[in-house]
This record gives sequence, structure tokens and C-alpha cells, in this order.
Amino acid sequence: MHEAAHQIIDLYERHAQTWDRVRSRRLVEQSWLDRFRQAMPVAAGHVLDIGCGCAEPMAGYLIGAGHTVTGIDSSMAMIALCRQRFAQHDWHVADMRQLALEQRYAGILAWDSFFHLTPEDQRRMFPIFQAHAQPGAALMFTSGTAHGIALGSFEGETLYHASLDHDEYVALLDAHGFSVVEQTTEDPACGGHTIWLAVCS
Repeated sequence: MHEAAHQIIDLYERHAQTWDRVRSRRLVEQSWLDRFRQAMPVAAGHVLDIGCGCAEPMAGYLIGAGHTVTGIDSSMAMIALCRQRFAQHDWHVADMRQLALEQRYAGILAWDSFFHLTPEDQRRMFPIFQAHAQPGAALMFTSGTAHGIALGSFEGETLYHASLDHDEYVALLDAHGFSVVEQTTEDPACGGHTIWLAVCS
């Protein structure tokens, strides 16, 4: 395992203010968030945002559209910003790999967060998604394009990403009660993101 895989939590904690400053508020993700909202079993359903960061712009958009949001992130500094901005919603410092909220949600979002996990930890997330999903819940996450590791950088430090391959994601979703609604690889209208939208049976 690459050593940078163990440094993600610390990196985001130390650079939370910088990340908040440089994170674009130009919501190129809006069309996908709207698809996610439409796939939920109830209008304005309760959303679990896994790896919510500083809540802007994505959780903020969902809140503005009438959703209640429960956000979790491993960075205390980022969760502090979430609480300042949207105090009426629930924000928790937590590691997604040990998530056990004993509540089910109409929508589960893991945008640009799940892909920081190792391949082994990504596989272990699918039972966690299932345990937090209402019948008919929408699940949306971003991934890489093929099995492997990709190393980026942030503030001069190595930023770890990993991915499974397409067929394994499909198989894991199916094994845990999710059906793929839409999947796009490197969407040019959404900053090149590879996106999965599924619903829970």
C-alpha cells in the first residue's frame, strides 16, 4: 500500500482552510445533483453526505433545495466550518470506513471522497452504503476510470486516489442491493468526473 493512503485524513485536516478557499463554488456538479435528487424515493429526502468537506458548494446546494443533510468528514476543521454555515443540520467527525449511524437515508453521496480509499477499503464500503440506505435510496459516488492508484498533489503533498474497475463496481453494487441508473466516465460537462448513480432495491 502506498504510504500516502495513510496520510489523507491528516492532509485535509492541516489544509482545511486552504481547501475551503480554493474549492470552486461554480457548481459544475449541479446537473448530477439534480439527477441524484430525482432518483430519491421521496421529494426533499434526507441526505447522508459522506466526506462532506466544508459543505460548500454541494451540501449547500442540497440544503437550498430543501433537503436535510447529515454530513460526515474525518477533518474536525472542515466539520467546524460546516457547523458554522449550516448549524441546523447534523455534522459529524467520523471515518467513513467505520460509519454506523443506525439510520437510513433517502440519498447517500460520496463525491470526491470515497476515491481516496484504498481498493480494499472501497470494497468494504458497500455494506456500509447498504446499511444506511432506505428502500429506493439513491447512491452517488465518484471513482477513477480503471483499477489502480493515481497520485495527485495538494499544497505540495502527495494526494492518494484509487479505483476499482467498472465491472467490479457493478458487481459490488449488485451484491449489496443497488442497481446502476446512470454511469459516466470522465464527464466533460462535470470537470472530467467519473460518476456512478444507483438506487437501492
